[in-house]
Amino acid sequence: MEVVGLLCLAAAVLAWGFVRVWDVWDLWERRKSQEQAGLLGGGTRSLLVIAHPDDEAMFFAPTILGLARLRHRVSLLCFSAGNYYNQGEIRKKELLQSCEVLGIPPSSVMIIDHRDFPDDPGVQWDTQRVADIILRHIEDNGINLVVTFDAGGVSGHRNHAALYAAVRALHAEGRLPKGCSVLTLQSVSLLRKYLSLLDLPCCLLRAPHVLFVLSRGEVAQAQRAMSRHRSQLLWFRRLYVLFSRYMRINSLHFL
Repeated sequence: MEVVGLLCLAAAVLAWGFVRVWDVWDLWERRKSQEQAGLLGGGTRSLLVIAHPDDEAMFFAPTILGLARLRHRVSLLCFSAGNYYNQGEIRKKELLQSCEVLGIPPSSVMIIDHRDFPDDPGVQWDTQRVADIILRHIEDNGINLVVTFDAGGVSGHRNHAALYAAVRALHAEGRLPKGCSVLTLQSVSLLRKYLSLLDLPCCLLRAPHVLFVLSRGEVAQAQRAMSRHRSQLLWFRRLYVLFSRYMRINSLHFL
């Protein structure tokens, strides 16, 4: 019984400390937002490039909501319908519902449902074709900030990594329009991925170019967005929503 009591006391102290850290962080984040507004520019047209429906909520919710704080106009380009289990039509609708929760209207969402870009970790998407589509979308919509995965793709999914390879090629070849920047989402180890806000010290030590941390209200908003992906909410994804840092923190680097 004494052991149980000590464990309960430790859990209570940890929970109290967690809330206090979050309160202090909220204050710091408001000040940090002013600095990032100068770095990223207010009123920017930003494009989030993802591979599958639910990527936007599972991995990029802090970035989407953080950019909204900075008054960016965010649009989204999704390269597949997520049809790996023949649920493509359902998942397209879920993506639109999730984006509405995150503040991205349907008119700002484009879903590419093409056989050349299957939702399949065993298929390597053609870098040049992906790059050409992204570039055309950038030029047609006057985009000046692109956000996507880094080389690790967060989960190691080859479709995620293909987007990074394409944007990296555009950047390296000097094909991006003048003034168009690229931010990539930092991949972390499996342990860090599930530390939630406790990963903040590691983020700060790695000195990202841009760091977005959600307030408690925004975390609830991100969770509501993920809840729209009902077809994907298996038990392990529910645990992910509760504990993943990517539902609360995004650290990003410029190319």
